[in-house]
Amino acid sequence: MLVLFGGLIGYNCSGEIVIIFRLGDMKYRCTVDKGFFSRTGGKTGVLFLLILALCEGAPGGAYGSMREKGGQAGDISRVPSPRNTLNLQDIPFKIVYETYRRTEGQYNWELFMMNADGSDKVNLTNTPGLDEMYAHVSPDATKISFVVDEGSGRNKIRSVYYMNIDGSERVKVARNARQPCWGPDSKRIAYLKGEYERYSTREYATSDLLIYDIESGKHKEHPNTKLEHIYAICWTPDAKWFLAAVQGGMGYSDTILAFEADGTKVFDLGKWGVEGCRPDIGLDGSTLVWGETDWELRLGRIDLSGPEPRVDDLKYILGCVRAAKVYHVDLSPDGKYLAFSYGPEEGGQQVGGKAKGWNICIADMNGVWVKITTDGNHNKEPDWVPIPSTSRATAEEKTQKSPLEKILSHPLIDKKN
Repeated sequence: MLVLFGGLIGYNCSGEIVIIFRLGDMKYRCTVDKGFFSRTGGKTGVLFLLILALCEGAPGGAYGSMREKGGQAGDISRVPSPRNTLNLQDIPFKIVYETYRRTEGQYNWELFMMNADGSDKVNLTNTPGLDEMYAHVSPDATKISFVVDEGSGRNKIRSVYYMNIDGSERVKVARNARQPCWGPDSKRIAYLKGEYERYSTREYATSDLLIYDIESGKHKEHPNTKLEHIYAICWTPDAKWFLAAVQGGMGYSDTILAFEADGTKVFDLGKWGVEGCRPDIGLDGSTLVWGETDWELRLGRIDLSGPEPRVDDLKYILGCVRAAKVYHVDLSPDGKYLAFSYGPEEGGQQVGGKAKGWNICIADMNGVWVKITTDGNHNKEPDWVPIPSTSRATAEEKTQKSPLEKILSHPLIDKKN
């Protein structure tokens, strides 16, 4: 007789059913698409239902949480706290995010910027005929990369652009491209080519990874030409690695990868217990956050100094109830806060997915979290602006800015102070 010591059943980032369970000291994970029951039935379906029943009868239950070394999912906060729980006005960094709302009488996706307490919202794009999404701020906080959906029906196409931090001087990087991220030098943009010419909102509909030099305008193909179905890429601060989620590509089902920025080696971080999608690494290069399920965000310590990345000290940081989702986690520049998206489970977490009722939230590193937008206008994909504005920075932070000329010339700086 099989005895299960805890289990988890839920959905992964692509909407597939995921079952995680233990048999003795071993942990198993399997992924099943939503059409499984209608296609199988018979003995296979019965076996699957038996596994569900066993999980449901185990400690923690099928809809409970796996109890892992380094933290317990059952101990995290799953509902937002009152706004005054965190001193949001003391956070000096701004946030950019995507939002679907009416612009000059027409609904579309726009990129907004706001303070960490949700005040002083500014529409950076203001283009009623286009959809701008997936904003990522360069490490020097002078530019923003993003994607634009143009056209309609079969003629719709997604392309990668970048612009100045104030929304001016837009530059097109590549057509039929997606998921851009900045290099640590703020001079290069990595992006993924669309898998097909036909438009798709599937986040993993990607093929090659290319590097764009904003000074020369040249594109360079990544050495590993076998990269496919990866998404949510991020470039590590030491410039040596990329982190990404993968779905059904390169021999992987659904996991988070680390692969060389200038080589062909690929490593599955699932080896270290990192399971889920949409990884983000802190500017210190040692803190990793990601979404393990639709309902839980995790944090760990990543070591990139050796020939193979290692992750330890894993813990659950926050979560939500099963009728909602938490996604798109992003570490603040000082490593003290998390920004993320939160809303009803019907919302689409993919780029371009409508998500009515979703808002941007901020959490401290103890897992206490609050909503900083409340209009529910499909607010998603928050990204921190790495340099604080002088009007909101503390005296200590002001003295730490370097070089001085760079800060004084920054578009977000109040030059009257």
